[in-house]
Amino acid sequence: MYRLLIADDEPLELEGLEWIVKHAMPDTFQIIQAANGRTAIELAEEHRPHIAVMDINMPGISGLEALRDMKRRLPDTRFVLVTAYDYFAYAQEALSLGVKEYILKPAKKEQIVGTLKRLVEEIEREKRARAEELDLRNKVSQLIPLAENELALMLMVDQTVDADAEQLSEWLLFPLDHGCAIVMAFTEEVYPQDKKKIYDRLRSFVKTHGPASIISSLIDSHIAVFLRKPSSLNDSGWRQETKRLAHRLNELARQQLGLRLSVGIGSPGSGTEGLHKSYFEAVFASTCSSPENNIYSFEELKKGDIPVNSSHNGKPENEGAQQSYVVSALHRIREQREQQTLTALDRAKNYIQQRFTEDISLEEVAEYVHLNPHYLSKIFKQQFGETFIDFVTRLRIEKAISLMSTGQMSLKEVCFEAGYKDPNYFSRVFKKITGVTPTEYRNQ
Repeated sequence: MYRLLIADDEPLELEGLEWIVKHAMPDTFQIIQAANGRTAIELAEEHRPHIAVMDINMPGISGLEALRDMKRRLPDTRFVLVTAYDYFAYAQEALSLGVKEYILKPAKKEQIVGTLKRLVEEIEREKRARAEELDLRNKVSQLIPLAENELALMLMVDQTVDADAEQLSEWLLFPLDHGCAIVMAFTEEVYPQDKKKIYDRLRSFVKTHGPASIISSLIDSHIAVFLRKPSSLNDSGWRQETKRLAHRLNELARQQLGLRLSVGIGSPGSGTEGLHKSYFEAVFASTCSSPENNIYSFEELKKGDIPVNSSHNGKPENEGAQQSYVVSALHRIREQREQQTLTALDRAKNYIQQRFTEDISLEEVAEYVHLNPHYLSKIFKQQFGETFIDFVTRLRIEKAISLMSTGQMSLKEVCFEAGYKDPNYFSRVFKKITGVTPTEYRNQ
């Protein structure tokens, strides 16, 4: 039910308005009565009405004064002014306060009811719009980590996807102009049931306390974070900022998750190649953890500023073993990305097979599987040996041949059932694929 405040100093008017509303719009309103402006203000603060019907001329605080005060406190309330006098000055001020409805006494029942119904419909529309907006925001909030992970994987795995990475970075408002990578490697086994909790906690911290970033999922016991350098920081300040964030992440993992991290920081870089290189350096630096120090910067290691005497998280200390660990991690990431791609392709293929007789497009399928249309087109042909259009065409012609073999449909009906709207176009496509027209095929 909606809350309706009626403010009028005449008891008969109050009772009359309430009677009209209850009989014309039963079970629509909880009605609150106020006999003067002050009471109206107090009851409005207590009940927060959706609609307030205010008489302008009331003793003490007038209807306009009360409205002015209530509007400031309750900006979403709809106001209807009622008066026995058609004062232009009142109407002017009412309009300036956002009042849309102005009723002259004696008001007819139809006018009152019509006004309230319009306002209820307006409230309903706004509620639906808010619900749709919240639903959309919820969907986007769920998609953003997936998109971030996709971009992170592109930067982690190979340097040949600049176009797709640039498109994703633009959508995520994360320019690939200047930044670096941080890798958080877990020195102990991470159980599958704990992965989401760990990822959510670390991601939330980075988003809240760090600069603009994208974050990968937890892969092969490590998470990659790509940070964008703020324009306000010089190179020295940026190095200090990344080091500070690394220390805070390390403390968070130890205190709240009970886990020990080995954190590596890559060199600053630009573009997909620069960030990919920074990531590779961060992975390498993360292998240099020791009981004394578990946060290493690749730049410091390269300069020899930090002595390294580590157990490498239980890995052998020689350089070959370090490189082997890096390569192993990258291979694991590549395998996961390939598996994700294959899963997306299977979903795309199933989607097409279910809807090929409809007006289906590559963009629609790409949106369904959350891939860039250009990228989907490329990997679709690589995986299935034919383009999206060729695949849809083959399914439709096979469907047409199957329908024609029953002999129960006219060629025009077969055309529509197979997904074509134009029989002439269907005939041309059919001949191109089979070498004969539909009529010739049926007469064979």
